[in-house]
Amino acid sequence: MSEEKRLLNVSASPHFRSNDTVTGIMLDVIIAMIPSLLASTYIFGLRVLLVTAVSVVSCVGFEFISRKVMKRHNTLADLSAVVTGMLLAFNLPVDIPLAMVVIGAAVAIIVAKQFFGGIGQNFVNPALVGRIVLMVSFPVYMSNYGMPFAWQHKGVDIVTTATPLSVLGNVADKADLTGADLPSLMYMFMGIRQGSIGEVCAIALILGFLYLLIRKVIKPTIPLCFVGTVALIMLIAGKGNFTFVGYEVLSGGLLLGAIFMATDYTTSPVNFKGQVIFAIGCGLITSVIRLFGSLPEGVSFSIIIMNILVPQIEKFTTPKPFGTVKEKKAKEETK
Repeated sequence: MSEEKRLLNVSASPHFRSNDTVTGIMLDVIIAMIPSLLASTYIFGLRVLLVTAVSVVSCVGFEFISRKVMKRHNTLADLSAVVTGMLLAFNLPVDIPLAMVVIGAAVAIIVAKQFFGGIGQNFVNPALVGRIVLMVSFPVYMSNYGMPFAWQHKGVDIVTTATPLSVLGNVADKADLTGADLPSLMYMFMGIRQGSIGEVCAIALILGFLYLLIRKVIKPTIPLCFVGTVALIMLIAGKGNFTFVGYEVLSGGLLLGAIFMATDYTTSPVNFKGQVIFAIGCGLITSVIRLFGSLPEGVSFSIIIMNILVPQIEKFTTPKPFGTVKEKKAKEETK
């Protein structure tokens, strides 16, 4: 054996390198969102594509400008700005003024992402920050949800009704939905209801979820624990009424948030135990806001709050390296 082969090479971690790239992962996320985009376009009309295009172009533009101004290298090729633009659009009503879409994109990219260093360094989900700012600043426009297939009835007055989640929030006895003005659960599953662009069609969202699982972009831990926690709490609140649970799971942005935003690599825990705690926390906060808050929806706020708590979650759940001695124990041994 040669002298060179007998040498032990020591290098800095990581010692195992993955073939996955940021661009490849972001491309998979974009592909996973296409079924929801197509379904929403069919349900709400071509303006879905316009809102999405404005959001994506604005996010890409703000990313390019902010990186130039901050004298940082260009990161447009990683497609993260495109993903942020699509997610922001998915959280908006179809009839929102386009100027507001641009404002939301500016907040998401410049404030929530680039001010903290760019991709991988933001501590909260940029698209959700953009949505929350718009929701607080323009509540009327952000709650003006279009009716399904209204685009097929141009010139005809369409009577708008409350979203299913708002109706559920106004039901005093959660175990009795008699008389509640709700679409059928099948319609809810298919997306024939009011809501934001990307949250309505459960079938499309589940298809995207399955694609991300097959491609191993995400693990099922966070989505299942998030949705499962909400389902369990609503089962208790509804006194065992599974119909009520079905409406709560399919209403609002629960599936969209659990699949595409709570699983964000940068803003969610890495290890299994931390992911479980993170997801259960999201489910608890979402349920509390839905049941007791003044707002019908709580997914966005729950994810943002748990994003902020991720460093503490990882501090207490990250496995200790083999041979590590606890600080307190080490001090006692030195006495």
